[in-house]
Amino acid sequence: MVPEITRGRGVGASPAGHDTDRVGIGSMSKSLLELLPQIVADGKREAEKAMDRAESNYRLGLQTRELVVPSKDSNWQDLLADLTHAPLGSSEAANRLIYGDNLLAMSALINGDNYNNTLRSKVDLVYIDPPFDSKADYRANIRLPSIEIQQGPAVIEQFAYSDTWIDGTYSYLKMLVPRAILIKELLSDQGSFYLHIDRSVGPYVKIILDDIFGRYNFENEIIWKRTTSRGGSEYFNHVHDNILMYTKNGCGIWNQQYTPYSENYLNTMFRKVDADGRRYRESPLTAPGRRNGESGAVWKGIDPNKMGKGRHWAVPGFLRHLIPTEVQCSVPKSLDELDRIGRIIWARGGDGNPNVKQYSDDLPGVELQSIWTDIGLEGGPDYDTRKPERLIERIINASSNKNSIVADFFVGSGTTASVAEKLGRQWIAADLGKPACMITRKRLIDQDAKPFLYQHIGDYQVEQMRSTMGSRFRIGDLAEIVLGLYGALPLPAEENPNKNMGRVQGSKTLVLADSPNKMTGLATLRRAIEIRDNLMGGWDKVVVLGWNFSPTIGHDIEALGQGDRLEVLVIPPDLLDRLKKKGHKLKADEVRFSSLQYLKLGKVERGRQGGGETLSVSIANYVLLSPEALNLDEANRDKLQKVVNADPMALIEYWSVDPDYDGEVFRSVWQDYRGNTENDSDAYRVVTTARLAGLPKKDGPRHVCVRVVDVFGFEAEATVEAA
Repeated sequence: MVPEITRGRGVGASPAGHDTDRVGIGSMSKSLLELLPQIVADGKREAEKAMDRAESNYRLGLQTRELVVPSKDSNWQDLLADLTHAPLGSSEAANRLIYGDNLLAMSALINGDNYNNTLRSKVDLVYIDPPFDSKADYRANIRLPSIEIQQGPAVIEQFAYSDTWIDGTYSYLKMLVPRAILIKELLSDQGSFYLHIDRSVGPYVKIILDDIFGRYNFENEIIWKRTTSRGGSEYFNHVHDNILMYTKNGCGIWNQQYTPYSENYLNTMFRKVDADGRRYRESPLTAPGRRNGESGAVWKGIDPNKMGKGRHWAVPGFLRHLIPTEVQCSVPKSLDELDRIGRIIWARGGDGNPNVKQYSDDLPGVELQSIWTDIGLEGGPDYDTRKPERLIERIINASSNKNSIVADFFVGSGTTASVAEKLGRQWIAADLGKPACMITRKRLIDQDAKPFLYQHIGDYQVEQMRSTMGSRFRIGDLAEIVLGLYGALPLPAEENPNKNMGRVQGSKTLVLADSPNKMTGLATLRRAIEIRDNLMGGWDKVVVLGWNFSPTIGHDIEALGQGDRLEVLVIPPDLLDRLKKKGHKLKADEVRFSSLQYLKLGKVERGRQGGGETLSVSIANYVLLSPEALNLDEANRDKLQKVVNADPMALIEYWSVDPDYDGEVFRSVWQDYRGNTENDSDAYRVVTTARLAGLPKKDGPRHVCVRVVDVFGFEAEATVEAA
């Protein structure tokens, strides 16, 4: 039974009023604390299903949509080798930006690829910052040259966000549990997990993560003061976030971080000055804790326990480099060496207790504590609350090394990927939002990142249907549902064994629903035309409903020259999510099947330059055929229609060129995008001609492919042969 929230303030309710502490199930009401065992158990079952696929014949994978070779202009020299087959986790592997449900993305990374590569136990650091605001406004403001359009989230994203918060904290925790389990599977034995959370869910999340990672692997809670002051709170003004840190096995990578000494700190803590003018202080040579072997033994007649009950000798880590390696494992010998070089000061003229002599320059600053007040929020053109690079830099530096794999499965504006790239780490970034992936892609191109893969979840629709219908799922059942929602009646079983064909009542229109695990392309269209002309005496028209389309689908439709007798429509990408929610209650008039986008290329020219070649490629037109499929109100729809009619090229957000397309992996070695002023000075438009120089000389024609992404996230491709 679906839980129903009992609204109201109480223990666990946030000051914003969007969290509650009780969930009603039937006639009973339970607190979230009482429901935690059920939440964890359900999450573990969901995670087990995801991991079981690694052992089954069905393996969820990642499809590479683009190998991005960042180039803000044409000054690139070598087309890099295909990185897609490099073993996952190897130093040769490409970084990855993944669009889709992060649970499926993590499952695919754990399951591995066709080469049996897996990232299980290979990731050194995972940082995530899941959205924790049930009332967040996910609308996007799209600025075009003359107007601004406000768009709601794509429906598939809208359903995901609403799923996360439909029942407040209860739903949020159900979302988090299986993802935390898969994150643990991905972490290496020296891996660490940082979770950025809101104070209203923190206590519940801590209990859950203690169960998943083990409470002794909870290392710390970081308090990040993100703003200096604010007003209007009912009680104390809230100025901080919480970041929980766990290690997989209690021995994560650790590189101590420091904050610079202030002048006041130096004057207060390092008051003494030696003959050379160096500031120093006397620090204890003992520490509290369990006495263990030599560390608790008498040294030079002094029992450390007499310097304070329960104390033992502690050789400072910042002085270990002064001690010969061969004696570092011996506490007495290490102390002897420190005494020999004058780093131990004896009280009362040499017969008192020993202290260590610590100079102010022994360390670069004060060891970083768990309260961070020196990093404020960063504004940005994309996400108002994007995390500061300094915050992520501190976490990555502390818990990873060069070439470590760093992952963020709620990448937002791409800060984690961007910082990991700058610090020489490998990275994996994923997000369900197309705007987030586009912002991240542009940000990485802007900083001249190393080549990276842009990937989608393979067979996304099939996987979602398996989740919805379980073991009862059959492709034919889904086709039958799609036909019904389109308004088509099924053909007789003897003519329709696959259940994927229907007819529009009162007309001679045939409808064919393609499979979600196929690319609808030229072969499908030819087959549809053949069936139209021959099945049951022939039909006037055939409508093909598809999930995924070949890059050349627009040109294929035009080349077939069928006019009104052939129509190709897109099955809504959120359909499976809606079926999962509503089932048989979903009505045909609630579902819209939209047209494709169409890209037309202009002049393409090859030239000679030294021992290589040049290439010039132009875009002639871009047509957004179905603005009605967008999540816009009437006022914004009218604005968009004016742009579509007068200036359709202004809708292009990003476009890229592969000068040697092999039909499998799109390698973009030239890119332009809105906001890039390297190619021209207009921040709201892309240039319409790409000029590539330094291409290797090639005998025979070039197969040139162009990919366009518009401001709404729709993609279109066109290919041309350049003689």
